[in-house]
Amino acid sequence: MLKNYFYFTPQKKDFNLIVRLRFHQFVFMKRRTFLYQTSAASLAMLTPGILKSENLFSELPNKRPPFSERNFTSPAVEAAITKMKKVIKDPQLAWLFENCFPNTLDTTVFFKMINGRPDTFVITGDIHAMWLRDSSAQVWPYLPFMKEDQKLQQLLAGVINRQTKCILIDPYANTFNEGPTGSEWDKDLTKMKPELHERKWEVDSLCYPIRLAFNYWKLTSDASPFDAQWKDAMHLVVKTFKEQQRKENKGPYSFGRTTSWSTDTVPGNGFGNPIVPVGLIVSIFRPSDDATIFPFLIPSNFFAVVSLRQLAIMSSRILNDEKFAAECDTLANEVEKALQKYAITNHLEFGKMYAYEADGFGNQLFMNDSNVPDLLSLPYLQAVSIEDTIYQNTRRFILSDKNPYFFKGKYAEGNGSPHTLSDMIWPMSIIMRSITSKHDNEIVSCLKMLKNTNANTGFMHESFNKDNPENFTRKWFAWANTLFGEMILKVYDERPYLLSKEIK
Repeated sequence: MLKNYFYFTPQKKDFNLIVRLRFHQFVFMKRRTFLYQTSAASLAMLTPGILKSENLFSELPNKRPPFSERNFTSPAVEAAITKMKKVIKDPQLAWLFENCFPNTLDTTVFFKMINGRPDTFVITGDIHAMWLRDSSAQVWPYLPFMKEDQKLQQLLAGVINRQTKCILIDPYANTFNEGPTGSEWDKDLTKMKPELHERKWEVDSLCYPIRLAFNYWKLTSDASPFDAQWKDAMHLVVKTFKEQQRKENKGPYSFGRTTSWSTDTVPGNGFGNPIVPVGLIVSIFRPSDDATIFPFLIPSNFFAVVSLRQLAIMSSRILNDEKFAAECDTLANEVEKALQKYAITNHLEFGKMYAYEADGFGNQLFMNDSNVPDLLSLPYLQAVSIEDTIYQNTRRFILSDKNPYFFKGKYAEGNGSPHTLSDMIWPMSIIMRSITSKHDNEIVSCLKMLKNTNANTGFMHESFNKDNPENFTRKWFAWANTLFGEMILKVYDERPYLLSKEIK
């Protein structure tokens, strides 16, 4: 099975850190303020010692929940874990894989049948809410195992069905409650509903469900999730994309929040900074849930092109709706053409490269954020070829000190995010660097950094301090965990010899 594992070639600033540390007493907390872990707070019950100690990992206790307490167990996934523990010769790396890869299934999925149809609510981890983005990415690495596990396939169909319901509730929302319970963000200055946890408009929130649905269908040929409700949801996706091209007006969405945190609210009376309607799609927030500076978020527009073309194929072959398929293709072509004109820029050192954000006036932002989609992940999302010269120039910029959110310290180097301030590296960025690398030495370096910066917790985190990995954010962040597992499986599939010895 594993040799046939396919790989689709394819977030908190310092005005009051003490308050943020106290916030982590609460179980369900907003994504921005959750869990600033210090060495005292996060390691009090763990093996003492500094990461460079050779004896720190002499005992590697299994960190998974007891079998009886796991939310879902897949025999196919368990068989893969058993096999990978044998083939990964580095004990720390094998330990991390065993803990991380099944973390979404172990702890975050809630499956049930509703009116005879599967329904799966997926929390992000330490926040009891379902992000359209995170839920898609969390279950993504399990798609190849569906052929061997019908219950797993049913679980994943349930995610698609739940996402369809969410989009129909509000296509502008990024995060949903399990029911109409309301949330701590009910007083946000936007059209909140009791079913919403948060209502931040992010283009990628509507791309991820399409990516999941398309690849589920390609692998199973099962069209049962793609009923009249799904069709209505997909029409709503395209309608929303077109509204946010803002050709005639600013559209129906605006957002504001009473906060001292600048990236948690939106300028321009809630509509964002000005843009020229050039065919690109406005994304008021980034995948980090931080407000954009220039509202045309380039990685998300690339993602939208891929998603619209996948939706066109599904509309034609499953729904027999050639008119809607043509509408999707036309919109994809329009966005792609605008990207060629407004996304490419000239850097003084790196030459032609992709900007992170733009506005149509000629302004462009030179940076990268660790959340996917970002510029580093474009080949992973099948948006550009890994061989693309402009991408490779962009990649060199991303991994250099010319990127204001590239940090290099005692234990690691990698991209951070405005979401977690300075000097905090995201494991996700190191993972994505490995996934999009063509070089053995670079991949091995990424593996080494990841195994040496988990603070002996056995899991990936949202971010960690470049000079002190014991200072990290988010103890339970399932997306980073399963993405780590996906990376290891890709290494095994393409470069098994890299796992055949200890990583030193």
